[in-house]
Amino acid sequence: MQDVLAPYREVLSRPGAWKFSSAGVLARLPISMVGIGIVLLVSDQRLYASYALAGQVSAVYIVAQAIAAPQIARLVDRYGQARIMRPAIAISMITLAALGYAGSQLAPPIVLMALAAVVGLTMGSIGSLVRTRWNAVVRTPKELHTAYSLESVFDEVVFVIGPVLATILATSFHPTVGLAVAIVAAVVGGYAFLAQRGTEPSPTGRSLAEEDRGSLLRSPSVIVIIVVFVCMGSIFGATDVSTVAFAEEVGRKDLAGVILACFAFGSGIGGLLYGARHWNSPLWTRFAVGTVALAAGVSLFFFTTSLIALAATMAVVGLVIAPTLVNGNALVQAVVPAPRLTEGLTWIGTALGVGVAAGSAVAGPLIDDRGSHAGFLVATGAGILATVVTVGAMAALRRRRATRVEAAGVASVLDDSDPTNDAES
Repeated sequence: MQDVLAPYREVLSRPGAWKFSSAGVLARLPISMVGIGIVLLVSDQRLYASYALAGQVSAVYIVAQAIAAPQIARLVDRYGQARIMRPAIAISMITLAALGYAGSQLAPPIVLMALAAVVGLTMGSIGSLVRTRWNAVVRTPKELHTAYSLESVFDEVVFVIGPVLATILATSFHPTVGLAVAIVAAVVGGYAFLAQRGTEPSPTGRSLAEEDRGSLLRSPSVIVIIVVFVCMGSIFGATDVSTVAFAEEVGRKDLAGVILACFAFGSGIGGLLYGARHWNSPLWTRFAVGTVALAAGVSLFFFTTSLIALAATMAVVGLVIAPTLVNGNALVQAVVPAPRLTEGLTWIGTALGVGVAAGSAVAGPLIDDRGSHAGFLVATGAGILATVVTVGAMAALRRRRATRVEAAGVASVLDDSDPTNDAES
């Protein structure tokens, strides 16, 4: 275990690293609490008692965040993290408080959706800001791989703690209490993170080179990663709602957060082990293997008949989540212009959000009509689509390599920056 942790201790010893990283953990606790908090609020039998409406309101929040977060990230790259995110955090958390109050008063659904939209439009992506800081702090690609893995582990720590905390607070006290804790975490952690100006990347202003301008969506590699992350998000969104419904069907809704935490716990362990090792295989290949393994694993959820079986399956399948997310982030770092890294990382983060929204929105009505296992079928379908897209992209990359090799007349023409032949991360 000491050898496993050594690379993490090394990167955390960089000046200011542990301070901004730890503050970032608290600041992004809401990403694991707000979505399920909305589901628990709206599906509560004392309030709206509807999984369909819960999925719709949660989807509005996530889609709004997906639309706005890359634009916020572009402003962050240009004008600085603190200047943009301080007012954004204030607006989003005040509106989230209003959403909780409106839900507790049985406000019309349109009011809940409007407030959810404002929360999403101003939330931003703290995780992308943290990863961007790591690029300025670490010294080598190997250290960056370790740092990205560390942040993925912290993401999973957040997803272990957040759903459990939100569920316990919602079922033991009131559905709004979980949202209140998320607000406190975002404000305390977010402003502590933004106060650390020594590690904040320098804003680019308007000084981008011509080749660094234009839409990042013009890159085929970025598009492929985004599509796969949308599919992965759909797996998570459908699984979240289905797990809550399944736990309620067996009379233990209070354990829904614990079951989801098993998914995240497995991912955290996988990320910790993955980041401690230096990998020599191509980055695209590792990304594809992780995507296919995840798709195969989530197909087993449909066949589970008890909470124990579901928890155990989720823990095992979760082992491939963090490594796959790490590889996706590393691919983006390899293909987008350095001055726009926050924006690039945010695009794939919001792609996950779009997928979560789609997965929960599609699974919700199916669960209301046919039960929780219908929702798990949505996760299976998303996994199949992710596999098809990933395998198709790998085939295209192999053809591209063969064409370039033939044209050049050499064994390989890939340079060190090509993510299809990355041996550093």
